[in-house]
Amino acid sequence: MLLTDPRRRALATVGALLLAPVLLVSSIWDSEQLEPLRDRPLLMAGAVVVGLAVVAALAALFHRRPTLLPIAAAVALPFRVPIAAAGMTANLLVPLYLVIGAGALAYAVPRLRSEPEGEAVRRERAPGPLPWLLALSLVAYAAQASYSDDFEKALENVVFFYVPFALLFALLTRMQWTRKLVLQVLGALTALALLFAAIGFVEYATKHLLLNPKVIASNQIESYFRVNSLFFDPNIYGRFLAIVMLGVTAFLLWAQRARDAAAATVVLAILWAGLVLTLSQTSFAALLAGLAVLGGLRWSPRRAAAAAALVVAAGAAFVLLAPDSVRLDLRDSKAADASTSGRYELIRGGLRLVGDEPLTGHGSGAFSRAYRRAEKGSEERAVSASHTIPITVAAEQGVGGLALYVALLAVAFVTLLRGSRGDPVRAAVAAAFAALVLHTWSYAAFLEDPLTWALLAVGLALAHEASRRRRAAAAERAPAVA
Repeated sequence: MLLTDPRRRALATVGALLLAPVLLVSSIWDSEQLEPLRDRPLLMAGAVVVGLAVVAALAALFHRRPTLLPIAAAVALPFRVPIAAAGMTANLLVPLYLVIGAGALAYAVPRLRSEPEGEAVRRERAPGPLPWLLALSLVAYAAQASYSDDFEKALENVVFFYVPFALLFALLTRMQWTRKLVLQVLGALTALALLFAAIGFVEYATKHLLLNPKVIASNQIESYFRVNSLFFDPNIYGRFLAIVMLGVTAFLLWAQRARDAAAATVVLAILWAGLVLTLSQTSFAALLAGLAVLGGLRWSPRRAAAAAALVVAAGAAFVLLAPDSVRLDLRDSKAADASTSGRYELIRGGLRLVGDEPLTGHGSGAFSRAYRRAEKGSEERAVSASHTIPITVAAEQGVGGLALYVALLAVAFVTLLRGSRGDPVRAAVAAAFAALVLHTWSYAAFLEDPLTWALLAVGLALAHEASRRRRAAAAERAPAVA
């Protein structure tokens, strides 16, 4: 992410591809999850060979047609494959891992050949503050895993999320993001969102979920029915729909033809119906936040900010004056915990964990284990985080990690918003990132979500391109002024 010499970047990329799986396998080799593969070495070898063949074929394709990489990443991004072993099931982003591995090889191999006249040997632009803060976040997370209460969880997060998504970020920032490519990626995401919404409609009509045993059990005892389509969580499904809806809304707001506006309106109506069936309040709030950002970048930032502040104030007043109407009485901790699906107590427990270790935190990935030990709660209750990312970061990484998180958000928003007014693509990226951040404040998964890295990568690449165009325009005006 930080090196400017292409050959060194290629070496680092290959090193990440090799070391990440080695670290993971060495950590869990003796665990029950790998017992079926340990007992069947031929099956393990066959799986490795097939995986390498798929990655090699994709790498050759991406080398010939680089623009296929972001499209393939967009298509693979939502899909999680349930892998069951020894009575346990993990939902892994296997298709996305294959795309990232192939893209990394397609980038690294030509540059390791040291072609003297080719693009591979030209130095790339120096990284700005955003890549530096992302890199520091990775290093800090790894360093604070050394004293974590749950080192295995921290290792899994690094191997399954941080390292592959950092590679994805590095690859996407070096793409030439033309209008055609942006529309192709948005088209792929929209097609997926419509497909997922259709599956959600079928689930609602038949009252049968394809995935997620917990939601299936909840639907059997509650008066309402939530859908999650092919996702393993209605809130993650809702997050994906909200972000795609913001992209389509940006297309609608800047549409030049009535036909395009009509098509975007129909798509938004379908996706909105799909979002409603998730009953994900967090996703509704995220969509509203993104729409406020879009309104400010399309028309007036002041009016958008005033409207957003008015909505927030009205909502807060309604909750305070009529808590029974929304079943959210903050004076009664049990009632508040029940109405927020247990998040109220998770947040309170997370704040107590912050107070126990304010400087260093309990270590990367340690929230769940530290919470269970401190609150004497069940494993199901603690889940894996506080459902409020700032509290999770503060509990695990202390004030230093929280300061780094705040700095990352500040730089990210400055990078995405500066000069984006009037630009539909940059406005869509900024609005989607704002929606995602708000979603993480009441749910989970910030740097553990590939959407975060993808949005930051595309936004950074577009910001660099806009800056380059401004410099070129200034250079053209300089002779005339002289």
